[in-house]
This record gives sequence, C-alpha cells and structure tokens, in this order.
Amino acid sequence: MSQLSQQACEACRSDAPRVTEEEIERLGAELPEWRIVERDGIMKLERVFTFSDFQQALAFTQRVGELAGQANHHPALLTEWGRVTVTWWSHKIKGLHRNDFILAARTDEVAK
Repeated sequence: MSQLSQQACEACRSDAPRVTEEEIERLGAELPEWRIVERDGIMKLERVFTFSDFQQALAFTQRVGELAGQANHHPALLTEWGRVTVTWWSHKIKGLHRNDFILAARTDEVAK
C-alpha cells in the first residue's frame, strides 16, 4: 500500500484551498499513471484502467463506487468494454484538493 493511500481525507469546504503547483508535482510523483487534465477550466486527476472484458471493468467500477461512498467523495466513472476511466476532482472548489490524490492512490489499490 502506498503511503498516500493511507492518509486521511478531510471534509472539503467550498473555501478550501486547491493544491498548489508544488503540491501537484509532489503528490503526482506518487501517482505516475495518473494525469492532470483540464476541462471547462477545472483541473482534474484522471487515469484509464484496462481489463480483459466488460465484466471485470464493471466489477472494478463497483469497487471504486464503494470506495467513493465510504469517503463521501465521488469521481466521474466511465465504464466501457475492457476499460474504466476514473476522474477525481473536488466539485465544491472546482479543482484539485489533496483528497483527490489520496483517493486516486486508493483507486490504484483497488485495481491491484
């Protein structure tokens, strides 16, 4: 398990600070397969996971959904045949928070 995945998430308020560029570099180094994307001016953390069939992709989607429910923080999940795209960002602050990186690390753990 990664050290990042073991960290606690904090409740995110609408006035919570977004991560800085320095934090993005440091936290991103622990998540080499994730990439930063920007859509509609909002920075998000995204990764595509691949599977051998739709059933495996769907089972992974369910496990990520359970993880999200436990954390009360919900990603965008696109489930397709043999792949799932997971996108984390903090809706309240319209950008990236430390929680997004923690949950991306936990998503990696779910994929193992």
